[in-house]
Amino acid sequence: MTEQLHEKYDVKRAHRALYAPSAREFAVVDVPPLRFLAIDGHGDPNSVPEYAQAVEALFGVAYAVKFASKREQGRDFAVAPLEGLWWADDPAAFASRDKAAWSWTMLVNQPDWIDDEAVAAGVEATRAKAKGERNPALDLLRLERLDEGASVQILHVGSYDDEAPTLARLHDEWMPQHGLTFNGPHHEVYLSDARRTAPEKLRTVLRQPVRPV
Repeated sequence: MTEQLHEKYDVKRAHRALYAPSAREFAVVDVPPLRFLAIDGHGDPNSVPEYAQAVEALFGVAYAVKFASKREQGRDFAVAPLEGLWWADDPAAFASRDKAAWSWTMLVNQPDWIDDEAVAAGVEATRAKAKGERNPALDLLRLERLDEGASVQILHVGSYDDEAPTLARLHDEWMPQHGLTFNGPHHEVYLSDARRTAPEKLRTVLRQPVRPV
């Protein structure tokens, strides 16, 4: 029997407008419903152990799911970049960089054909590979559908801590001038690997779901 061949899926190619925005000006995009591996947490991502555990769990499961999909279904996909939803009780915590007050949901996009069963199998495969080194974030991982719709975004080049002026301009000037307000948490897409990229060269999509005032 001839194996059916499928083109390798890459979310950055499939949704280029969402993953390759301009760095010069804000743009309004319509984000379709997308599915993600997701883990929630709270606190400074540079210091709380839960953040590093979440990222490790997300990518461990993402690769396990990818390899199983290729092996069992003949359908391959590129592991997507890390993404994050960020919020705080006081939105000023972002401009002031009060990271201890931040809540977050870290995300890795999944193709539409990946279901809860595939993710559960990926979690178990990741646990088995760890050989007794327990990562508590695996217990929190879920498959989530995110439907952001109308959003404003821009590409930020530089350190994460240098995002504040751009976000202030978006929140305090651009959105009010265009009759828009918040319609969900701040969303970031990390196109660069922070472990291998100089801070001034980091490329991050800054996205804010919006609705008319």
